[in-house]
Amino acid sequence: MKKSALSLCLPLLIAIQSTAQQKFPVTSVVDAPSIAARPVALDAQGKLLPWPMPDSVGYSYSSHVLSQWTILWDQYNRQRLHYFHCCFDIDRTTYELIPDQKWANSTGYLRAMLQGFIERLYPYTGDERMLTFLEDFIDYELEHGTTPADYAWAGVPYASADPGVADYRGWSNHGHDYIEPHVVGEDGYSYLRLYEMTGNTKYLEAAIRCANALVKNYKPGDETRSPWPVRCYARDGRVEGKGMGPYSANVIEPIMLFDELIRLKQGDIVAFARTRQNAWLWFQKYPLVNNVWVGYFEDVPPRMENMNQVIPLEFARYVLLHPEKDPQWREHVRKLIEWVKTTPKWPKYIVHGATVTTEQGDGVNFCCNLPNQCCDSHTSRLAAVEALYFAKTGDTDYREAAFRSYNWVTYFQGLPGKAHAPWGENQWWFTDEFADGPRRLMDGFWAVPEWAPADESHLVGSSSVVTKISYGESSVTYSTFDSESTDVLRVDFVPESVTANGRPLARAKTLTETGSGFVFDESTHVLRIRHDAARDIDVQGSGGNKLLQYVTFDDPHLGAGTALEGAYPSGVIDWPRGAWKIGVPEGKFGTFNLVPADPTREKFEFDFHSPRVLAGIDVYNGGSGDASVTIRSENEIAPATTLRPGELRRIRTSWRETTSQVILELKNGGGLRFDNLAYSYR
Repeated sequence: MKKSALSLCLPLLIAIQSTAQQKFPVTSVVDAPSIAARPVALDAQGKLLPWPMPDSVGYSYSSHVLSQWTILWDQYNRQRLHYFHCCFDIDRTTYELIPDQKWANSTGYLRAMLQGFIERLYPYTGDERMLTFLEDFIDYELEHGTTPADYAWAGVPYASADPGVADYRGWSNHGHDYIEPHVVGEDGYSYLRLYEMTGNTKYLEAAIRCANALVKNYKPGDETRSPWPVRCYARDGRVEGKGMGPYSANVIEPIMLFDELIRLKQGDIVAFARTRQNAWLWFQKYPLVNNVWVGYFEDVPPRMENMNQVIPLEFARYVLLHPEKDPQWREHVRKLIEWVKTTPKWPKYIVHGATVTTEQGDGVNFCCNLPNQCCDSHTSRLAAVEALYFAKTGDTDYREAAFRSYNWVTYFQGLPGKAHAPWGENQWWFTDEFADGPRRLMDGFWAVPEWAPADESHLVGSSSVVTKISYGESSVTYSTFDSESTDVLRVDFVPESVTANGRPLARAKTLTETGSGFVFDESTHVLRIRHDAARDIDVQGSGGNKLLQYVTFDDPHLGAGTALEGAYPSGVIDWPRGAWKIGVPEGKFGTFNLVPADPTREKFEFDFHSPRVLAGIDVYNGGSGDASVTIRSENEIAPATTLRPGELRRIRTSWRETTSQVILELKNGGGLRFDNLAYSYR
């Protein structure tokens, strides 16, 4: 999928400089002192801890997904590079993104992956801007990237495009005007889920068009030809020609689309059920037996020797979430995890106890990159399947394996400009770093809710799409698309009442397959709710923290080094002239942050536009010695906080009174950086 100095793609694609590879060991131990140029943190057993706050899994994992969203939202409001380019480099001075002008834009893939990310991130945050972002993104594809109505593959999305072009018609290195049927299924499923999120029927109609095209173009498969080709011409379905090919093992995503339409009773469900069953039987007879996991990536020519881990792991994830689809789910999932971790097709690395998998390979050539530099998204997928397997079976070995792999993934969050990019010297991918990877890390919250932050409230997983959610102090109110659903939350308060459509739910010791109720673990604050015949859920309690707002210094965007003066953000804070400026991603901050303009000063201040309660701020010490921070207002003072060199701390003031002015007193604070300034209205 990606180009790199050691990439499988290099010997295979035109106009890419290739280098021969030697036979590699299947698994190597690579206990490097840094990951993505960030120093590793280890526990007493020498096992990897997360970045950037090794003593807080919740902070580190949450920081990862929120950093990736922050960068996406910034690009959406400015350059919109992800509309027109697959990947980019980072200017090491300004930290502006530089689009890659040579490689295939992964249009269909990115839409599907981002839908999956936002489907999980929106209920986690309650930030409605995410729905605006996603709808606009999908709408653009429907307007600029679907096939004509008179084609054999009619009204379906193209999988890729040339870099920088506004209309998507495939990548010219393969040809023009072709589609990838498995992406039709993957993207169609994302349209359908977006319909469930928003109620907008145009997404349902787009999903049905995808399913209809899959039915129309289905052909019985065998060992060398799958029910749908990996790539074919859209006009007539031909597979003869440069870049085209007859085989892809990835029928699970078309099956997911069929299953969901059948469940919703939308479209020609008889035809959908028939085609789905035929594809399922082919999958059971061939890939699931012979492990020929071929045919996924949009920029790789079809080759039966080149296998990948996406298809088997996405199948494993699906049957873990829907075990009724596969009576042998336990055996299949366990064997597929083992196959991915032991196959000689590409190298795997053990980094301080974390298993890291690369992307694809044929046993000699592989993608991508040197040991410990790749691949965060695919390692996140492996961790997700292992975490979900633990959640389903209780096997703690899989939880431990997932935990260490996820920890490795967190080192790639934000913009690590000093790192070697995962896919080459200068190639970061929107699909991998900002969609696929974080969506699979969020599966970890669902599987192990204790990994979510303990001092915040979050809905971390649901068997239904969540259509609306609102967080308050000691409360969560939300709605699900399905009237029957099991939802998982980690809350910072003690629930006193849980209602479904206004009717109280009873607290139980365990949730059953049928019947409404809720379970609350006093020690972990994990809340599990099952509701039947009700979509609107209200949780009220006591003892929670105030609902906080954040100034992230990324939104709205200001260039690196910009001196703050006056209002920023508008209506929130007024900054005095000459005191503060915008800092680049550095140290343990993966996004823009706040730094003193004069590192020798010891006293700084800022004013709230109108009185607010300062809840706290994140502080990183990039200096060579201990530094301390004392925060004051006209009414209150927070105890001094001392930070060791290289330490990141989240300072909380515990203030209750609003204030107009905040004063920060620093000692040895020349290396301090600040981010995520938190406040409340009372």
